[in-house]
Amino acid sequence: MPRIGAEPLRRQSLIDAAIATIGEQGSLDVSVKRIAGRAGMSPALAFHYFGDKDEIILATMRHLLREFSRQVTEGLKHADGPRGRVEAVIEASFGADQFARTTIAAWLVFYLHAYSSPPAARLLGIYTRRLRSNLVDALRQLLPVAEAAVAAETLAAIIDGLYVRHALRTGGPDAGKAIRICRTCLDRHLGLAEGERA
Repeated sequence: MPRIGAEPLRRQSLIDAAIATIGEQGSLDVSVKRIAGRAGMSPALAFHYFGDKDEIILATMRHLLREFSRQVTEGLKHADGPRGRVEAVIEASFGADQFARTTIAAWLVFYLHAYSSPPAARLLGIYTRRLRSNLVDALRQLLPVAEAAVAAETLAAIIDGLYVRHALRTGGPDAGKAIRICRTCLDRHLGLAEGERA
C-alpha cells in the first residue's frame, strides 16, 4: 500500500521520468514499465496513480504547461514596461527547464500526439492561446492593434520553430541564441511601426 503523503512525490517522479524517457526516445512508443522503472517504482504503482499511459502523457503535458505559466508569471512581475513584458515571455519560453534537450523533444512528440488526441489538442490550444494573449497584451501598448496581433503571431511562430530547429541541433539547444533571434524579430516589428508612423 502506498505511504500516505507519498503520492505527490511519486506522481512527480513519474512525470519527470516520462519527460526524460519520451524525450530520449523521441516518440510515445514507450511503455509504462519503462517510465515507472526510470522513476524507481513498479508499473502497478504507476497505473495506481494515473490509470493508464494516456493519463501519464496528459499529466506530463499539464506539468510542462504549469511550469511555463509559472515562469511567465514570475517574469511579468519583474518586467519593466511593455517591451520588458514581451521579453519576459520570450525568456520564459527558453528557460532552462523548458529548453532542455529532452524537454524539447517531449514537446515535439506532444505536438504530434495532439493530431490524434483531443485532450492533448485541448492542452496545446490552451498553451497557444496563453502565449498569444500574453504577447498581444504587451505589444498593443507598443503597436497599433492589428500590428500587435501580427507581431504576436510572428513571435509565437518563431518560438515554436526554434524548438524544432534546436531539437535537431547536434550541439544541443542554445537558449541565448534563440532569445536573440526573438529580440531581433521584436526590434524589426517595432522599428517598422516607428518608420510607418514617421
